[in-house]
Amino acid sequence: MFFNYLKVTLRNLRKNRVFSLINIAGLALGIATFLFILEYIAYERSVNTFHQNLPTLYRLLTQNREGDVWVDMSPPVGPLAKESFPEVRNFCRIAEHSANGIVSVEDGKRTPQSFREGRLAYADASFFTLFTFPLVRGTATTALTRPNTVALSQTQARTYFGDKNPVGSTLTLSNQFGKTLYTVTAVYTDMPHNSDLAFDAIFSLQTLANPANLAGNDWARLDSFYGTYLTTFLQLPEQRPGSPADYKALEAKINKLAKQRNPDEQNRYLLQPAETIHLAASLSDVYQTSGSLGFVYLLSGIAGLILLIAWFNYINLSTAGALKRAKEVGVRKVIGAGRQQLIGQFLGESLLLNIVGFGLALGLVYSLQGVFNDFVKKDLSVSGLNTGGFWIVGLFLLIVGAVASGGYVAFALTSFQPVQTLKGNLQKGKGGWLRKTLVVAQFSASVALVIATMVLYRQLQYMQNKDLGVRLAQRLVVKGPQVDQNGSFKAGTAALEDELNRLPYVKSFCQTSIVPGNFYNFSVNGITKQVPRPGDEKKGYSMGIVDDRFLKTYEIGLAAGRNFTVGEAELGYEKSAKVMVNETAARQLGFASPEKAVGQLINWGQPFEVVGVVKDYHHQGLQKAIEPAIFLPRRSVSDLTIQLTTDRMPEKIAQLERLYKASYPGNPFDYYFVDERFNEQYQSEQQYGQVFTVASALAIFIACLGLFGLAAFTTEQRKKEIGVRKVLGASVASIVTLLSKDFLKLVLIAIVIASPLAWWGMNQWLQNFAYKVELEWWIFALAGLLATGIAVLTVSFQSIKASIMNPVKSLRSE
Repeated sequence: MFFNYLKVTLRNLRKNRVFSLINIAGLALGIATFLFILEYIAYERSVNTFHQNLPTLYRLLTQNREGDVWVDMSPPVGPLAKESFPEVRNFCRIAEHSANGIVSVEDGKRTPQSFREGRLAYADASFFTLFTFPLVRGTATTALTRPNTVALSQTQARTYFGDKNPVGSTLTLSNQFGKTLYTVTAVYTDMPHNSDLAFDAIFSLQTLANPANLAGNDWARLDSFYGTYLTTFLQLPEQRPGSPADYKALEAKINKLAKQRNPDEQNRYLLQPAETIHLAASLSDVYQTSGSLGFVYLLSGIAGLILLIAWFNYINLSTAGALKRAKEVGVRKVIGAGRQQLIGQFLGESLLLNIVGFGLALGLVYSLQGVFNDFVKKDLSVSGLNTGGFWIVGLFLLIVGAVASGGYVAFALTSFQPVQTLKGNLQKGKGGWLRKTLVVAQFSASVALVIATMVLYRQLQYMQNKDLGVRLAQRLVVKGPQVDQNGSFKAGTAALEDELNRLPYVKSFCQTSIVPGNFYNFSVNGITKQVPRPGDEKKGYSMGIVDDRFLKTYEIGLAAGRNFTVGEAELGYEKSAKVMVNETAARQLGFASPEKAVGQLINWGQPFEVVGVVKDYHHQGLQKAIEPAIFLPRRSVSDLTIQLTTDRMPEKIAQLERLYKASYPGNPFDYYFVDERFNEQYQSEQQYGQVFTVASALAIFIACLGLFGLAAFTTEQRKKEIGVRKVLGASVASIVTLLSKDFLKLVLIAIVIASPLAWWGMNQWLQNFAYKVELEWWIFALAGLLATGIAVLTVSFQSIKASIMNPVKSLRSE
């Protein structure tokens, strides 16, 4: 019996090649999209799960009265928590990125080499016992116990020391804390790609306990509560409800202790389970995360939507082809076939189609895996579904969908009355409303995705083209030197500036601690004018250290007053007691106008004179409002910005590299263009736009296949009516209009449904931007016209085919 059914199924697939191919293609596309997105979700869910102690680890956070949360913590907090609360088994402090600088390696067999590194960290000795990063050389419990020790990743160890055992070798780290010698005590396996902690080298935090290793940066003292630059993790026992180790109870104890130590404390301490660090528990979670839960939800919704559209399409196409098998069903029923047997046969056909579609989908996934990985910028594979039971979830959803869609088709096919089917008298039946509903649902989703895509790209274009109040094009930034050989920084800087002044293609340059597109140097509260208003001392300001050439190089205007002088920049802000403020800061300080602010004194530990008011400009992306900023004068060896002319750029960069290395021996020449780095802030919006573009194209394509099926179904039902109309003199145009208008009604209904839903969704998304585009009516009209046009083209194929058919063939049975 089984093999007989299989033969009938294969014969039917060959007989209806076009319908079968379209059906399988729609299923394959839907399932492939689902699998790709399931890979991404599985990856995001796997991040950090390899840590054996993960269920017992908690990250300490701080929350202010406004609800803002940050991870930076003072160094003494971790040790104090362990000392004060017996439920804290251990702690680990990590200074992420604070160690970044230039690593110099000297080996008698090789020329000394320098490497600028951006993935370095300081950490406590407990790092390798709390976090699961296996060591291949050295001991986890002692690797970082002593100051001036470092553990290297395997890749970094090979980069620095080749194939020899690096343990016992030395290297020099030059960074904001000066030049310090370290001994390699351990080598660990490279941190996996699904880890939020991603460092190439871990330096002992105890090194900073020695004031001689701070280079005057007292804010980094390990016994000081003033510097907040460490991420602090606490380890608690396994959680049991109501136990002393309950982290919420510990959170309350920590806040009580903080209040006892400082009755004026306004901030709250929070404990975040390390399991939720990558993806917070909900979209409303205020805790900072490393991943994008919103993007995961978005992809999940799109995956489900496209898979549903594919199954809807399958139902439409299968029921459209049912008329061709109606007589087969009637004959089988007349000779004694039971309905259960017929349902089993047709359900088997449906499952076979889904299995073939699944096989093709796997082929698509394997062939396009590299393209998808480049798109999401992650190393994904089908094997990633093996973790966390995602294979089970995925297969369950696919089987349920296949059975549900195939079950409807089987019941629909076997519901025909044998007498009517053998006569050829089939009515539209009660299933017509369902098919139309599915088409409306498909096009509603497609139109909503098209509208979302258009809004996303309009917002992205707006952000990239809006006047920022600062000029970024043709600005080359060279990372400042950190290796100071024999105190040569000052002489090297003077020599480099002389050379830059002689180059005809250098329009201007500056050396500043801030660059547009990056963060300000630091933020402070408590700055007020001489006669402050109540509450002024609680307002925050972003502080940027710049020289006297910063405004000229970036073409930033002044609203009032003047720029810093050369003398003020050379003295530094501490001695010159001069500052500039932007317009937003002037308003927040309480000055009636920029002109009123010039010449006034503000208090920040000592009086500072406001010499100028800088016009507001966007220092960071348009997602954020312009911050109140105060600019401090100082000439330093910070990042060097050079404004260049546009021609022969490779030659110019090569010459600048030679000059830089001659002025700062031992320092690598690392550079980037400011406009490119600034636009990287819009990477998530670009990724959203790409996702919606692909999803829109897929949704519309699969939805059109469903519309094609419904058109074929209707044409088959009305072929005798069409024949009669042609005999009576109806034109091709009138028949095409007759058959098309019903489908256009469905598309128009879909547009009416999709437009308000898309407006609401995109309006919510735009609230994330301080500066945004308006949702204009033409976006919805254009999306509707696009959907209508595609629908007309899809339906017209079947309509024209029916209208030019010879009426004799359609009326022959009469």
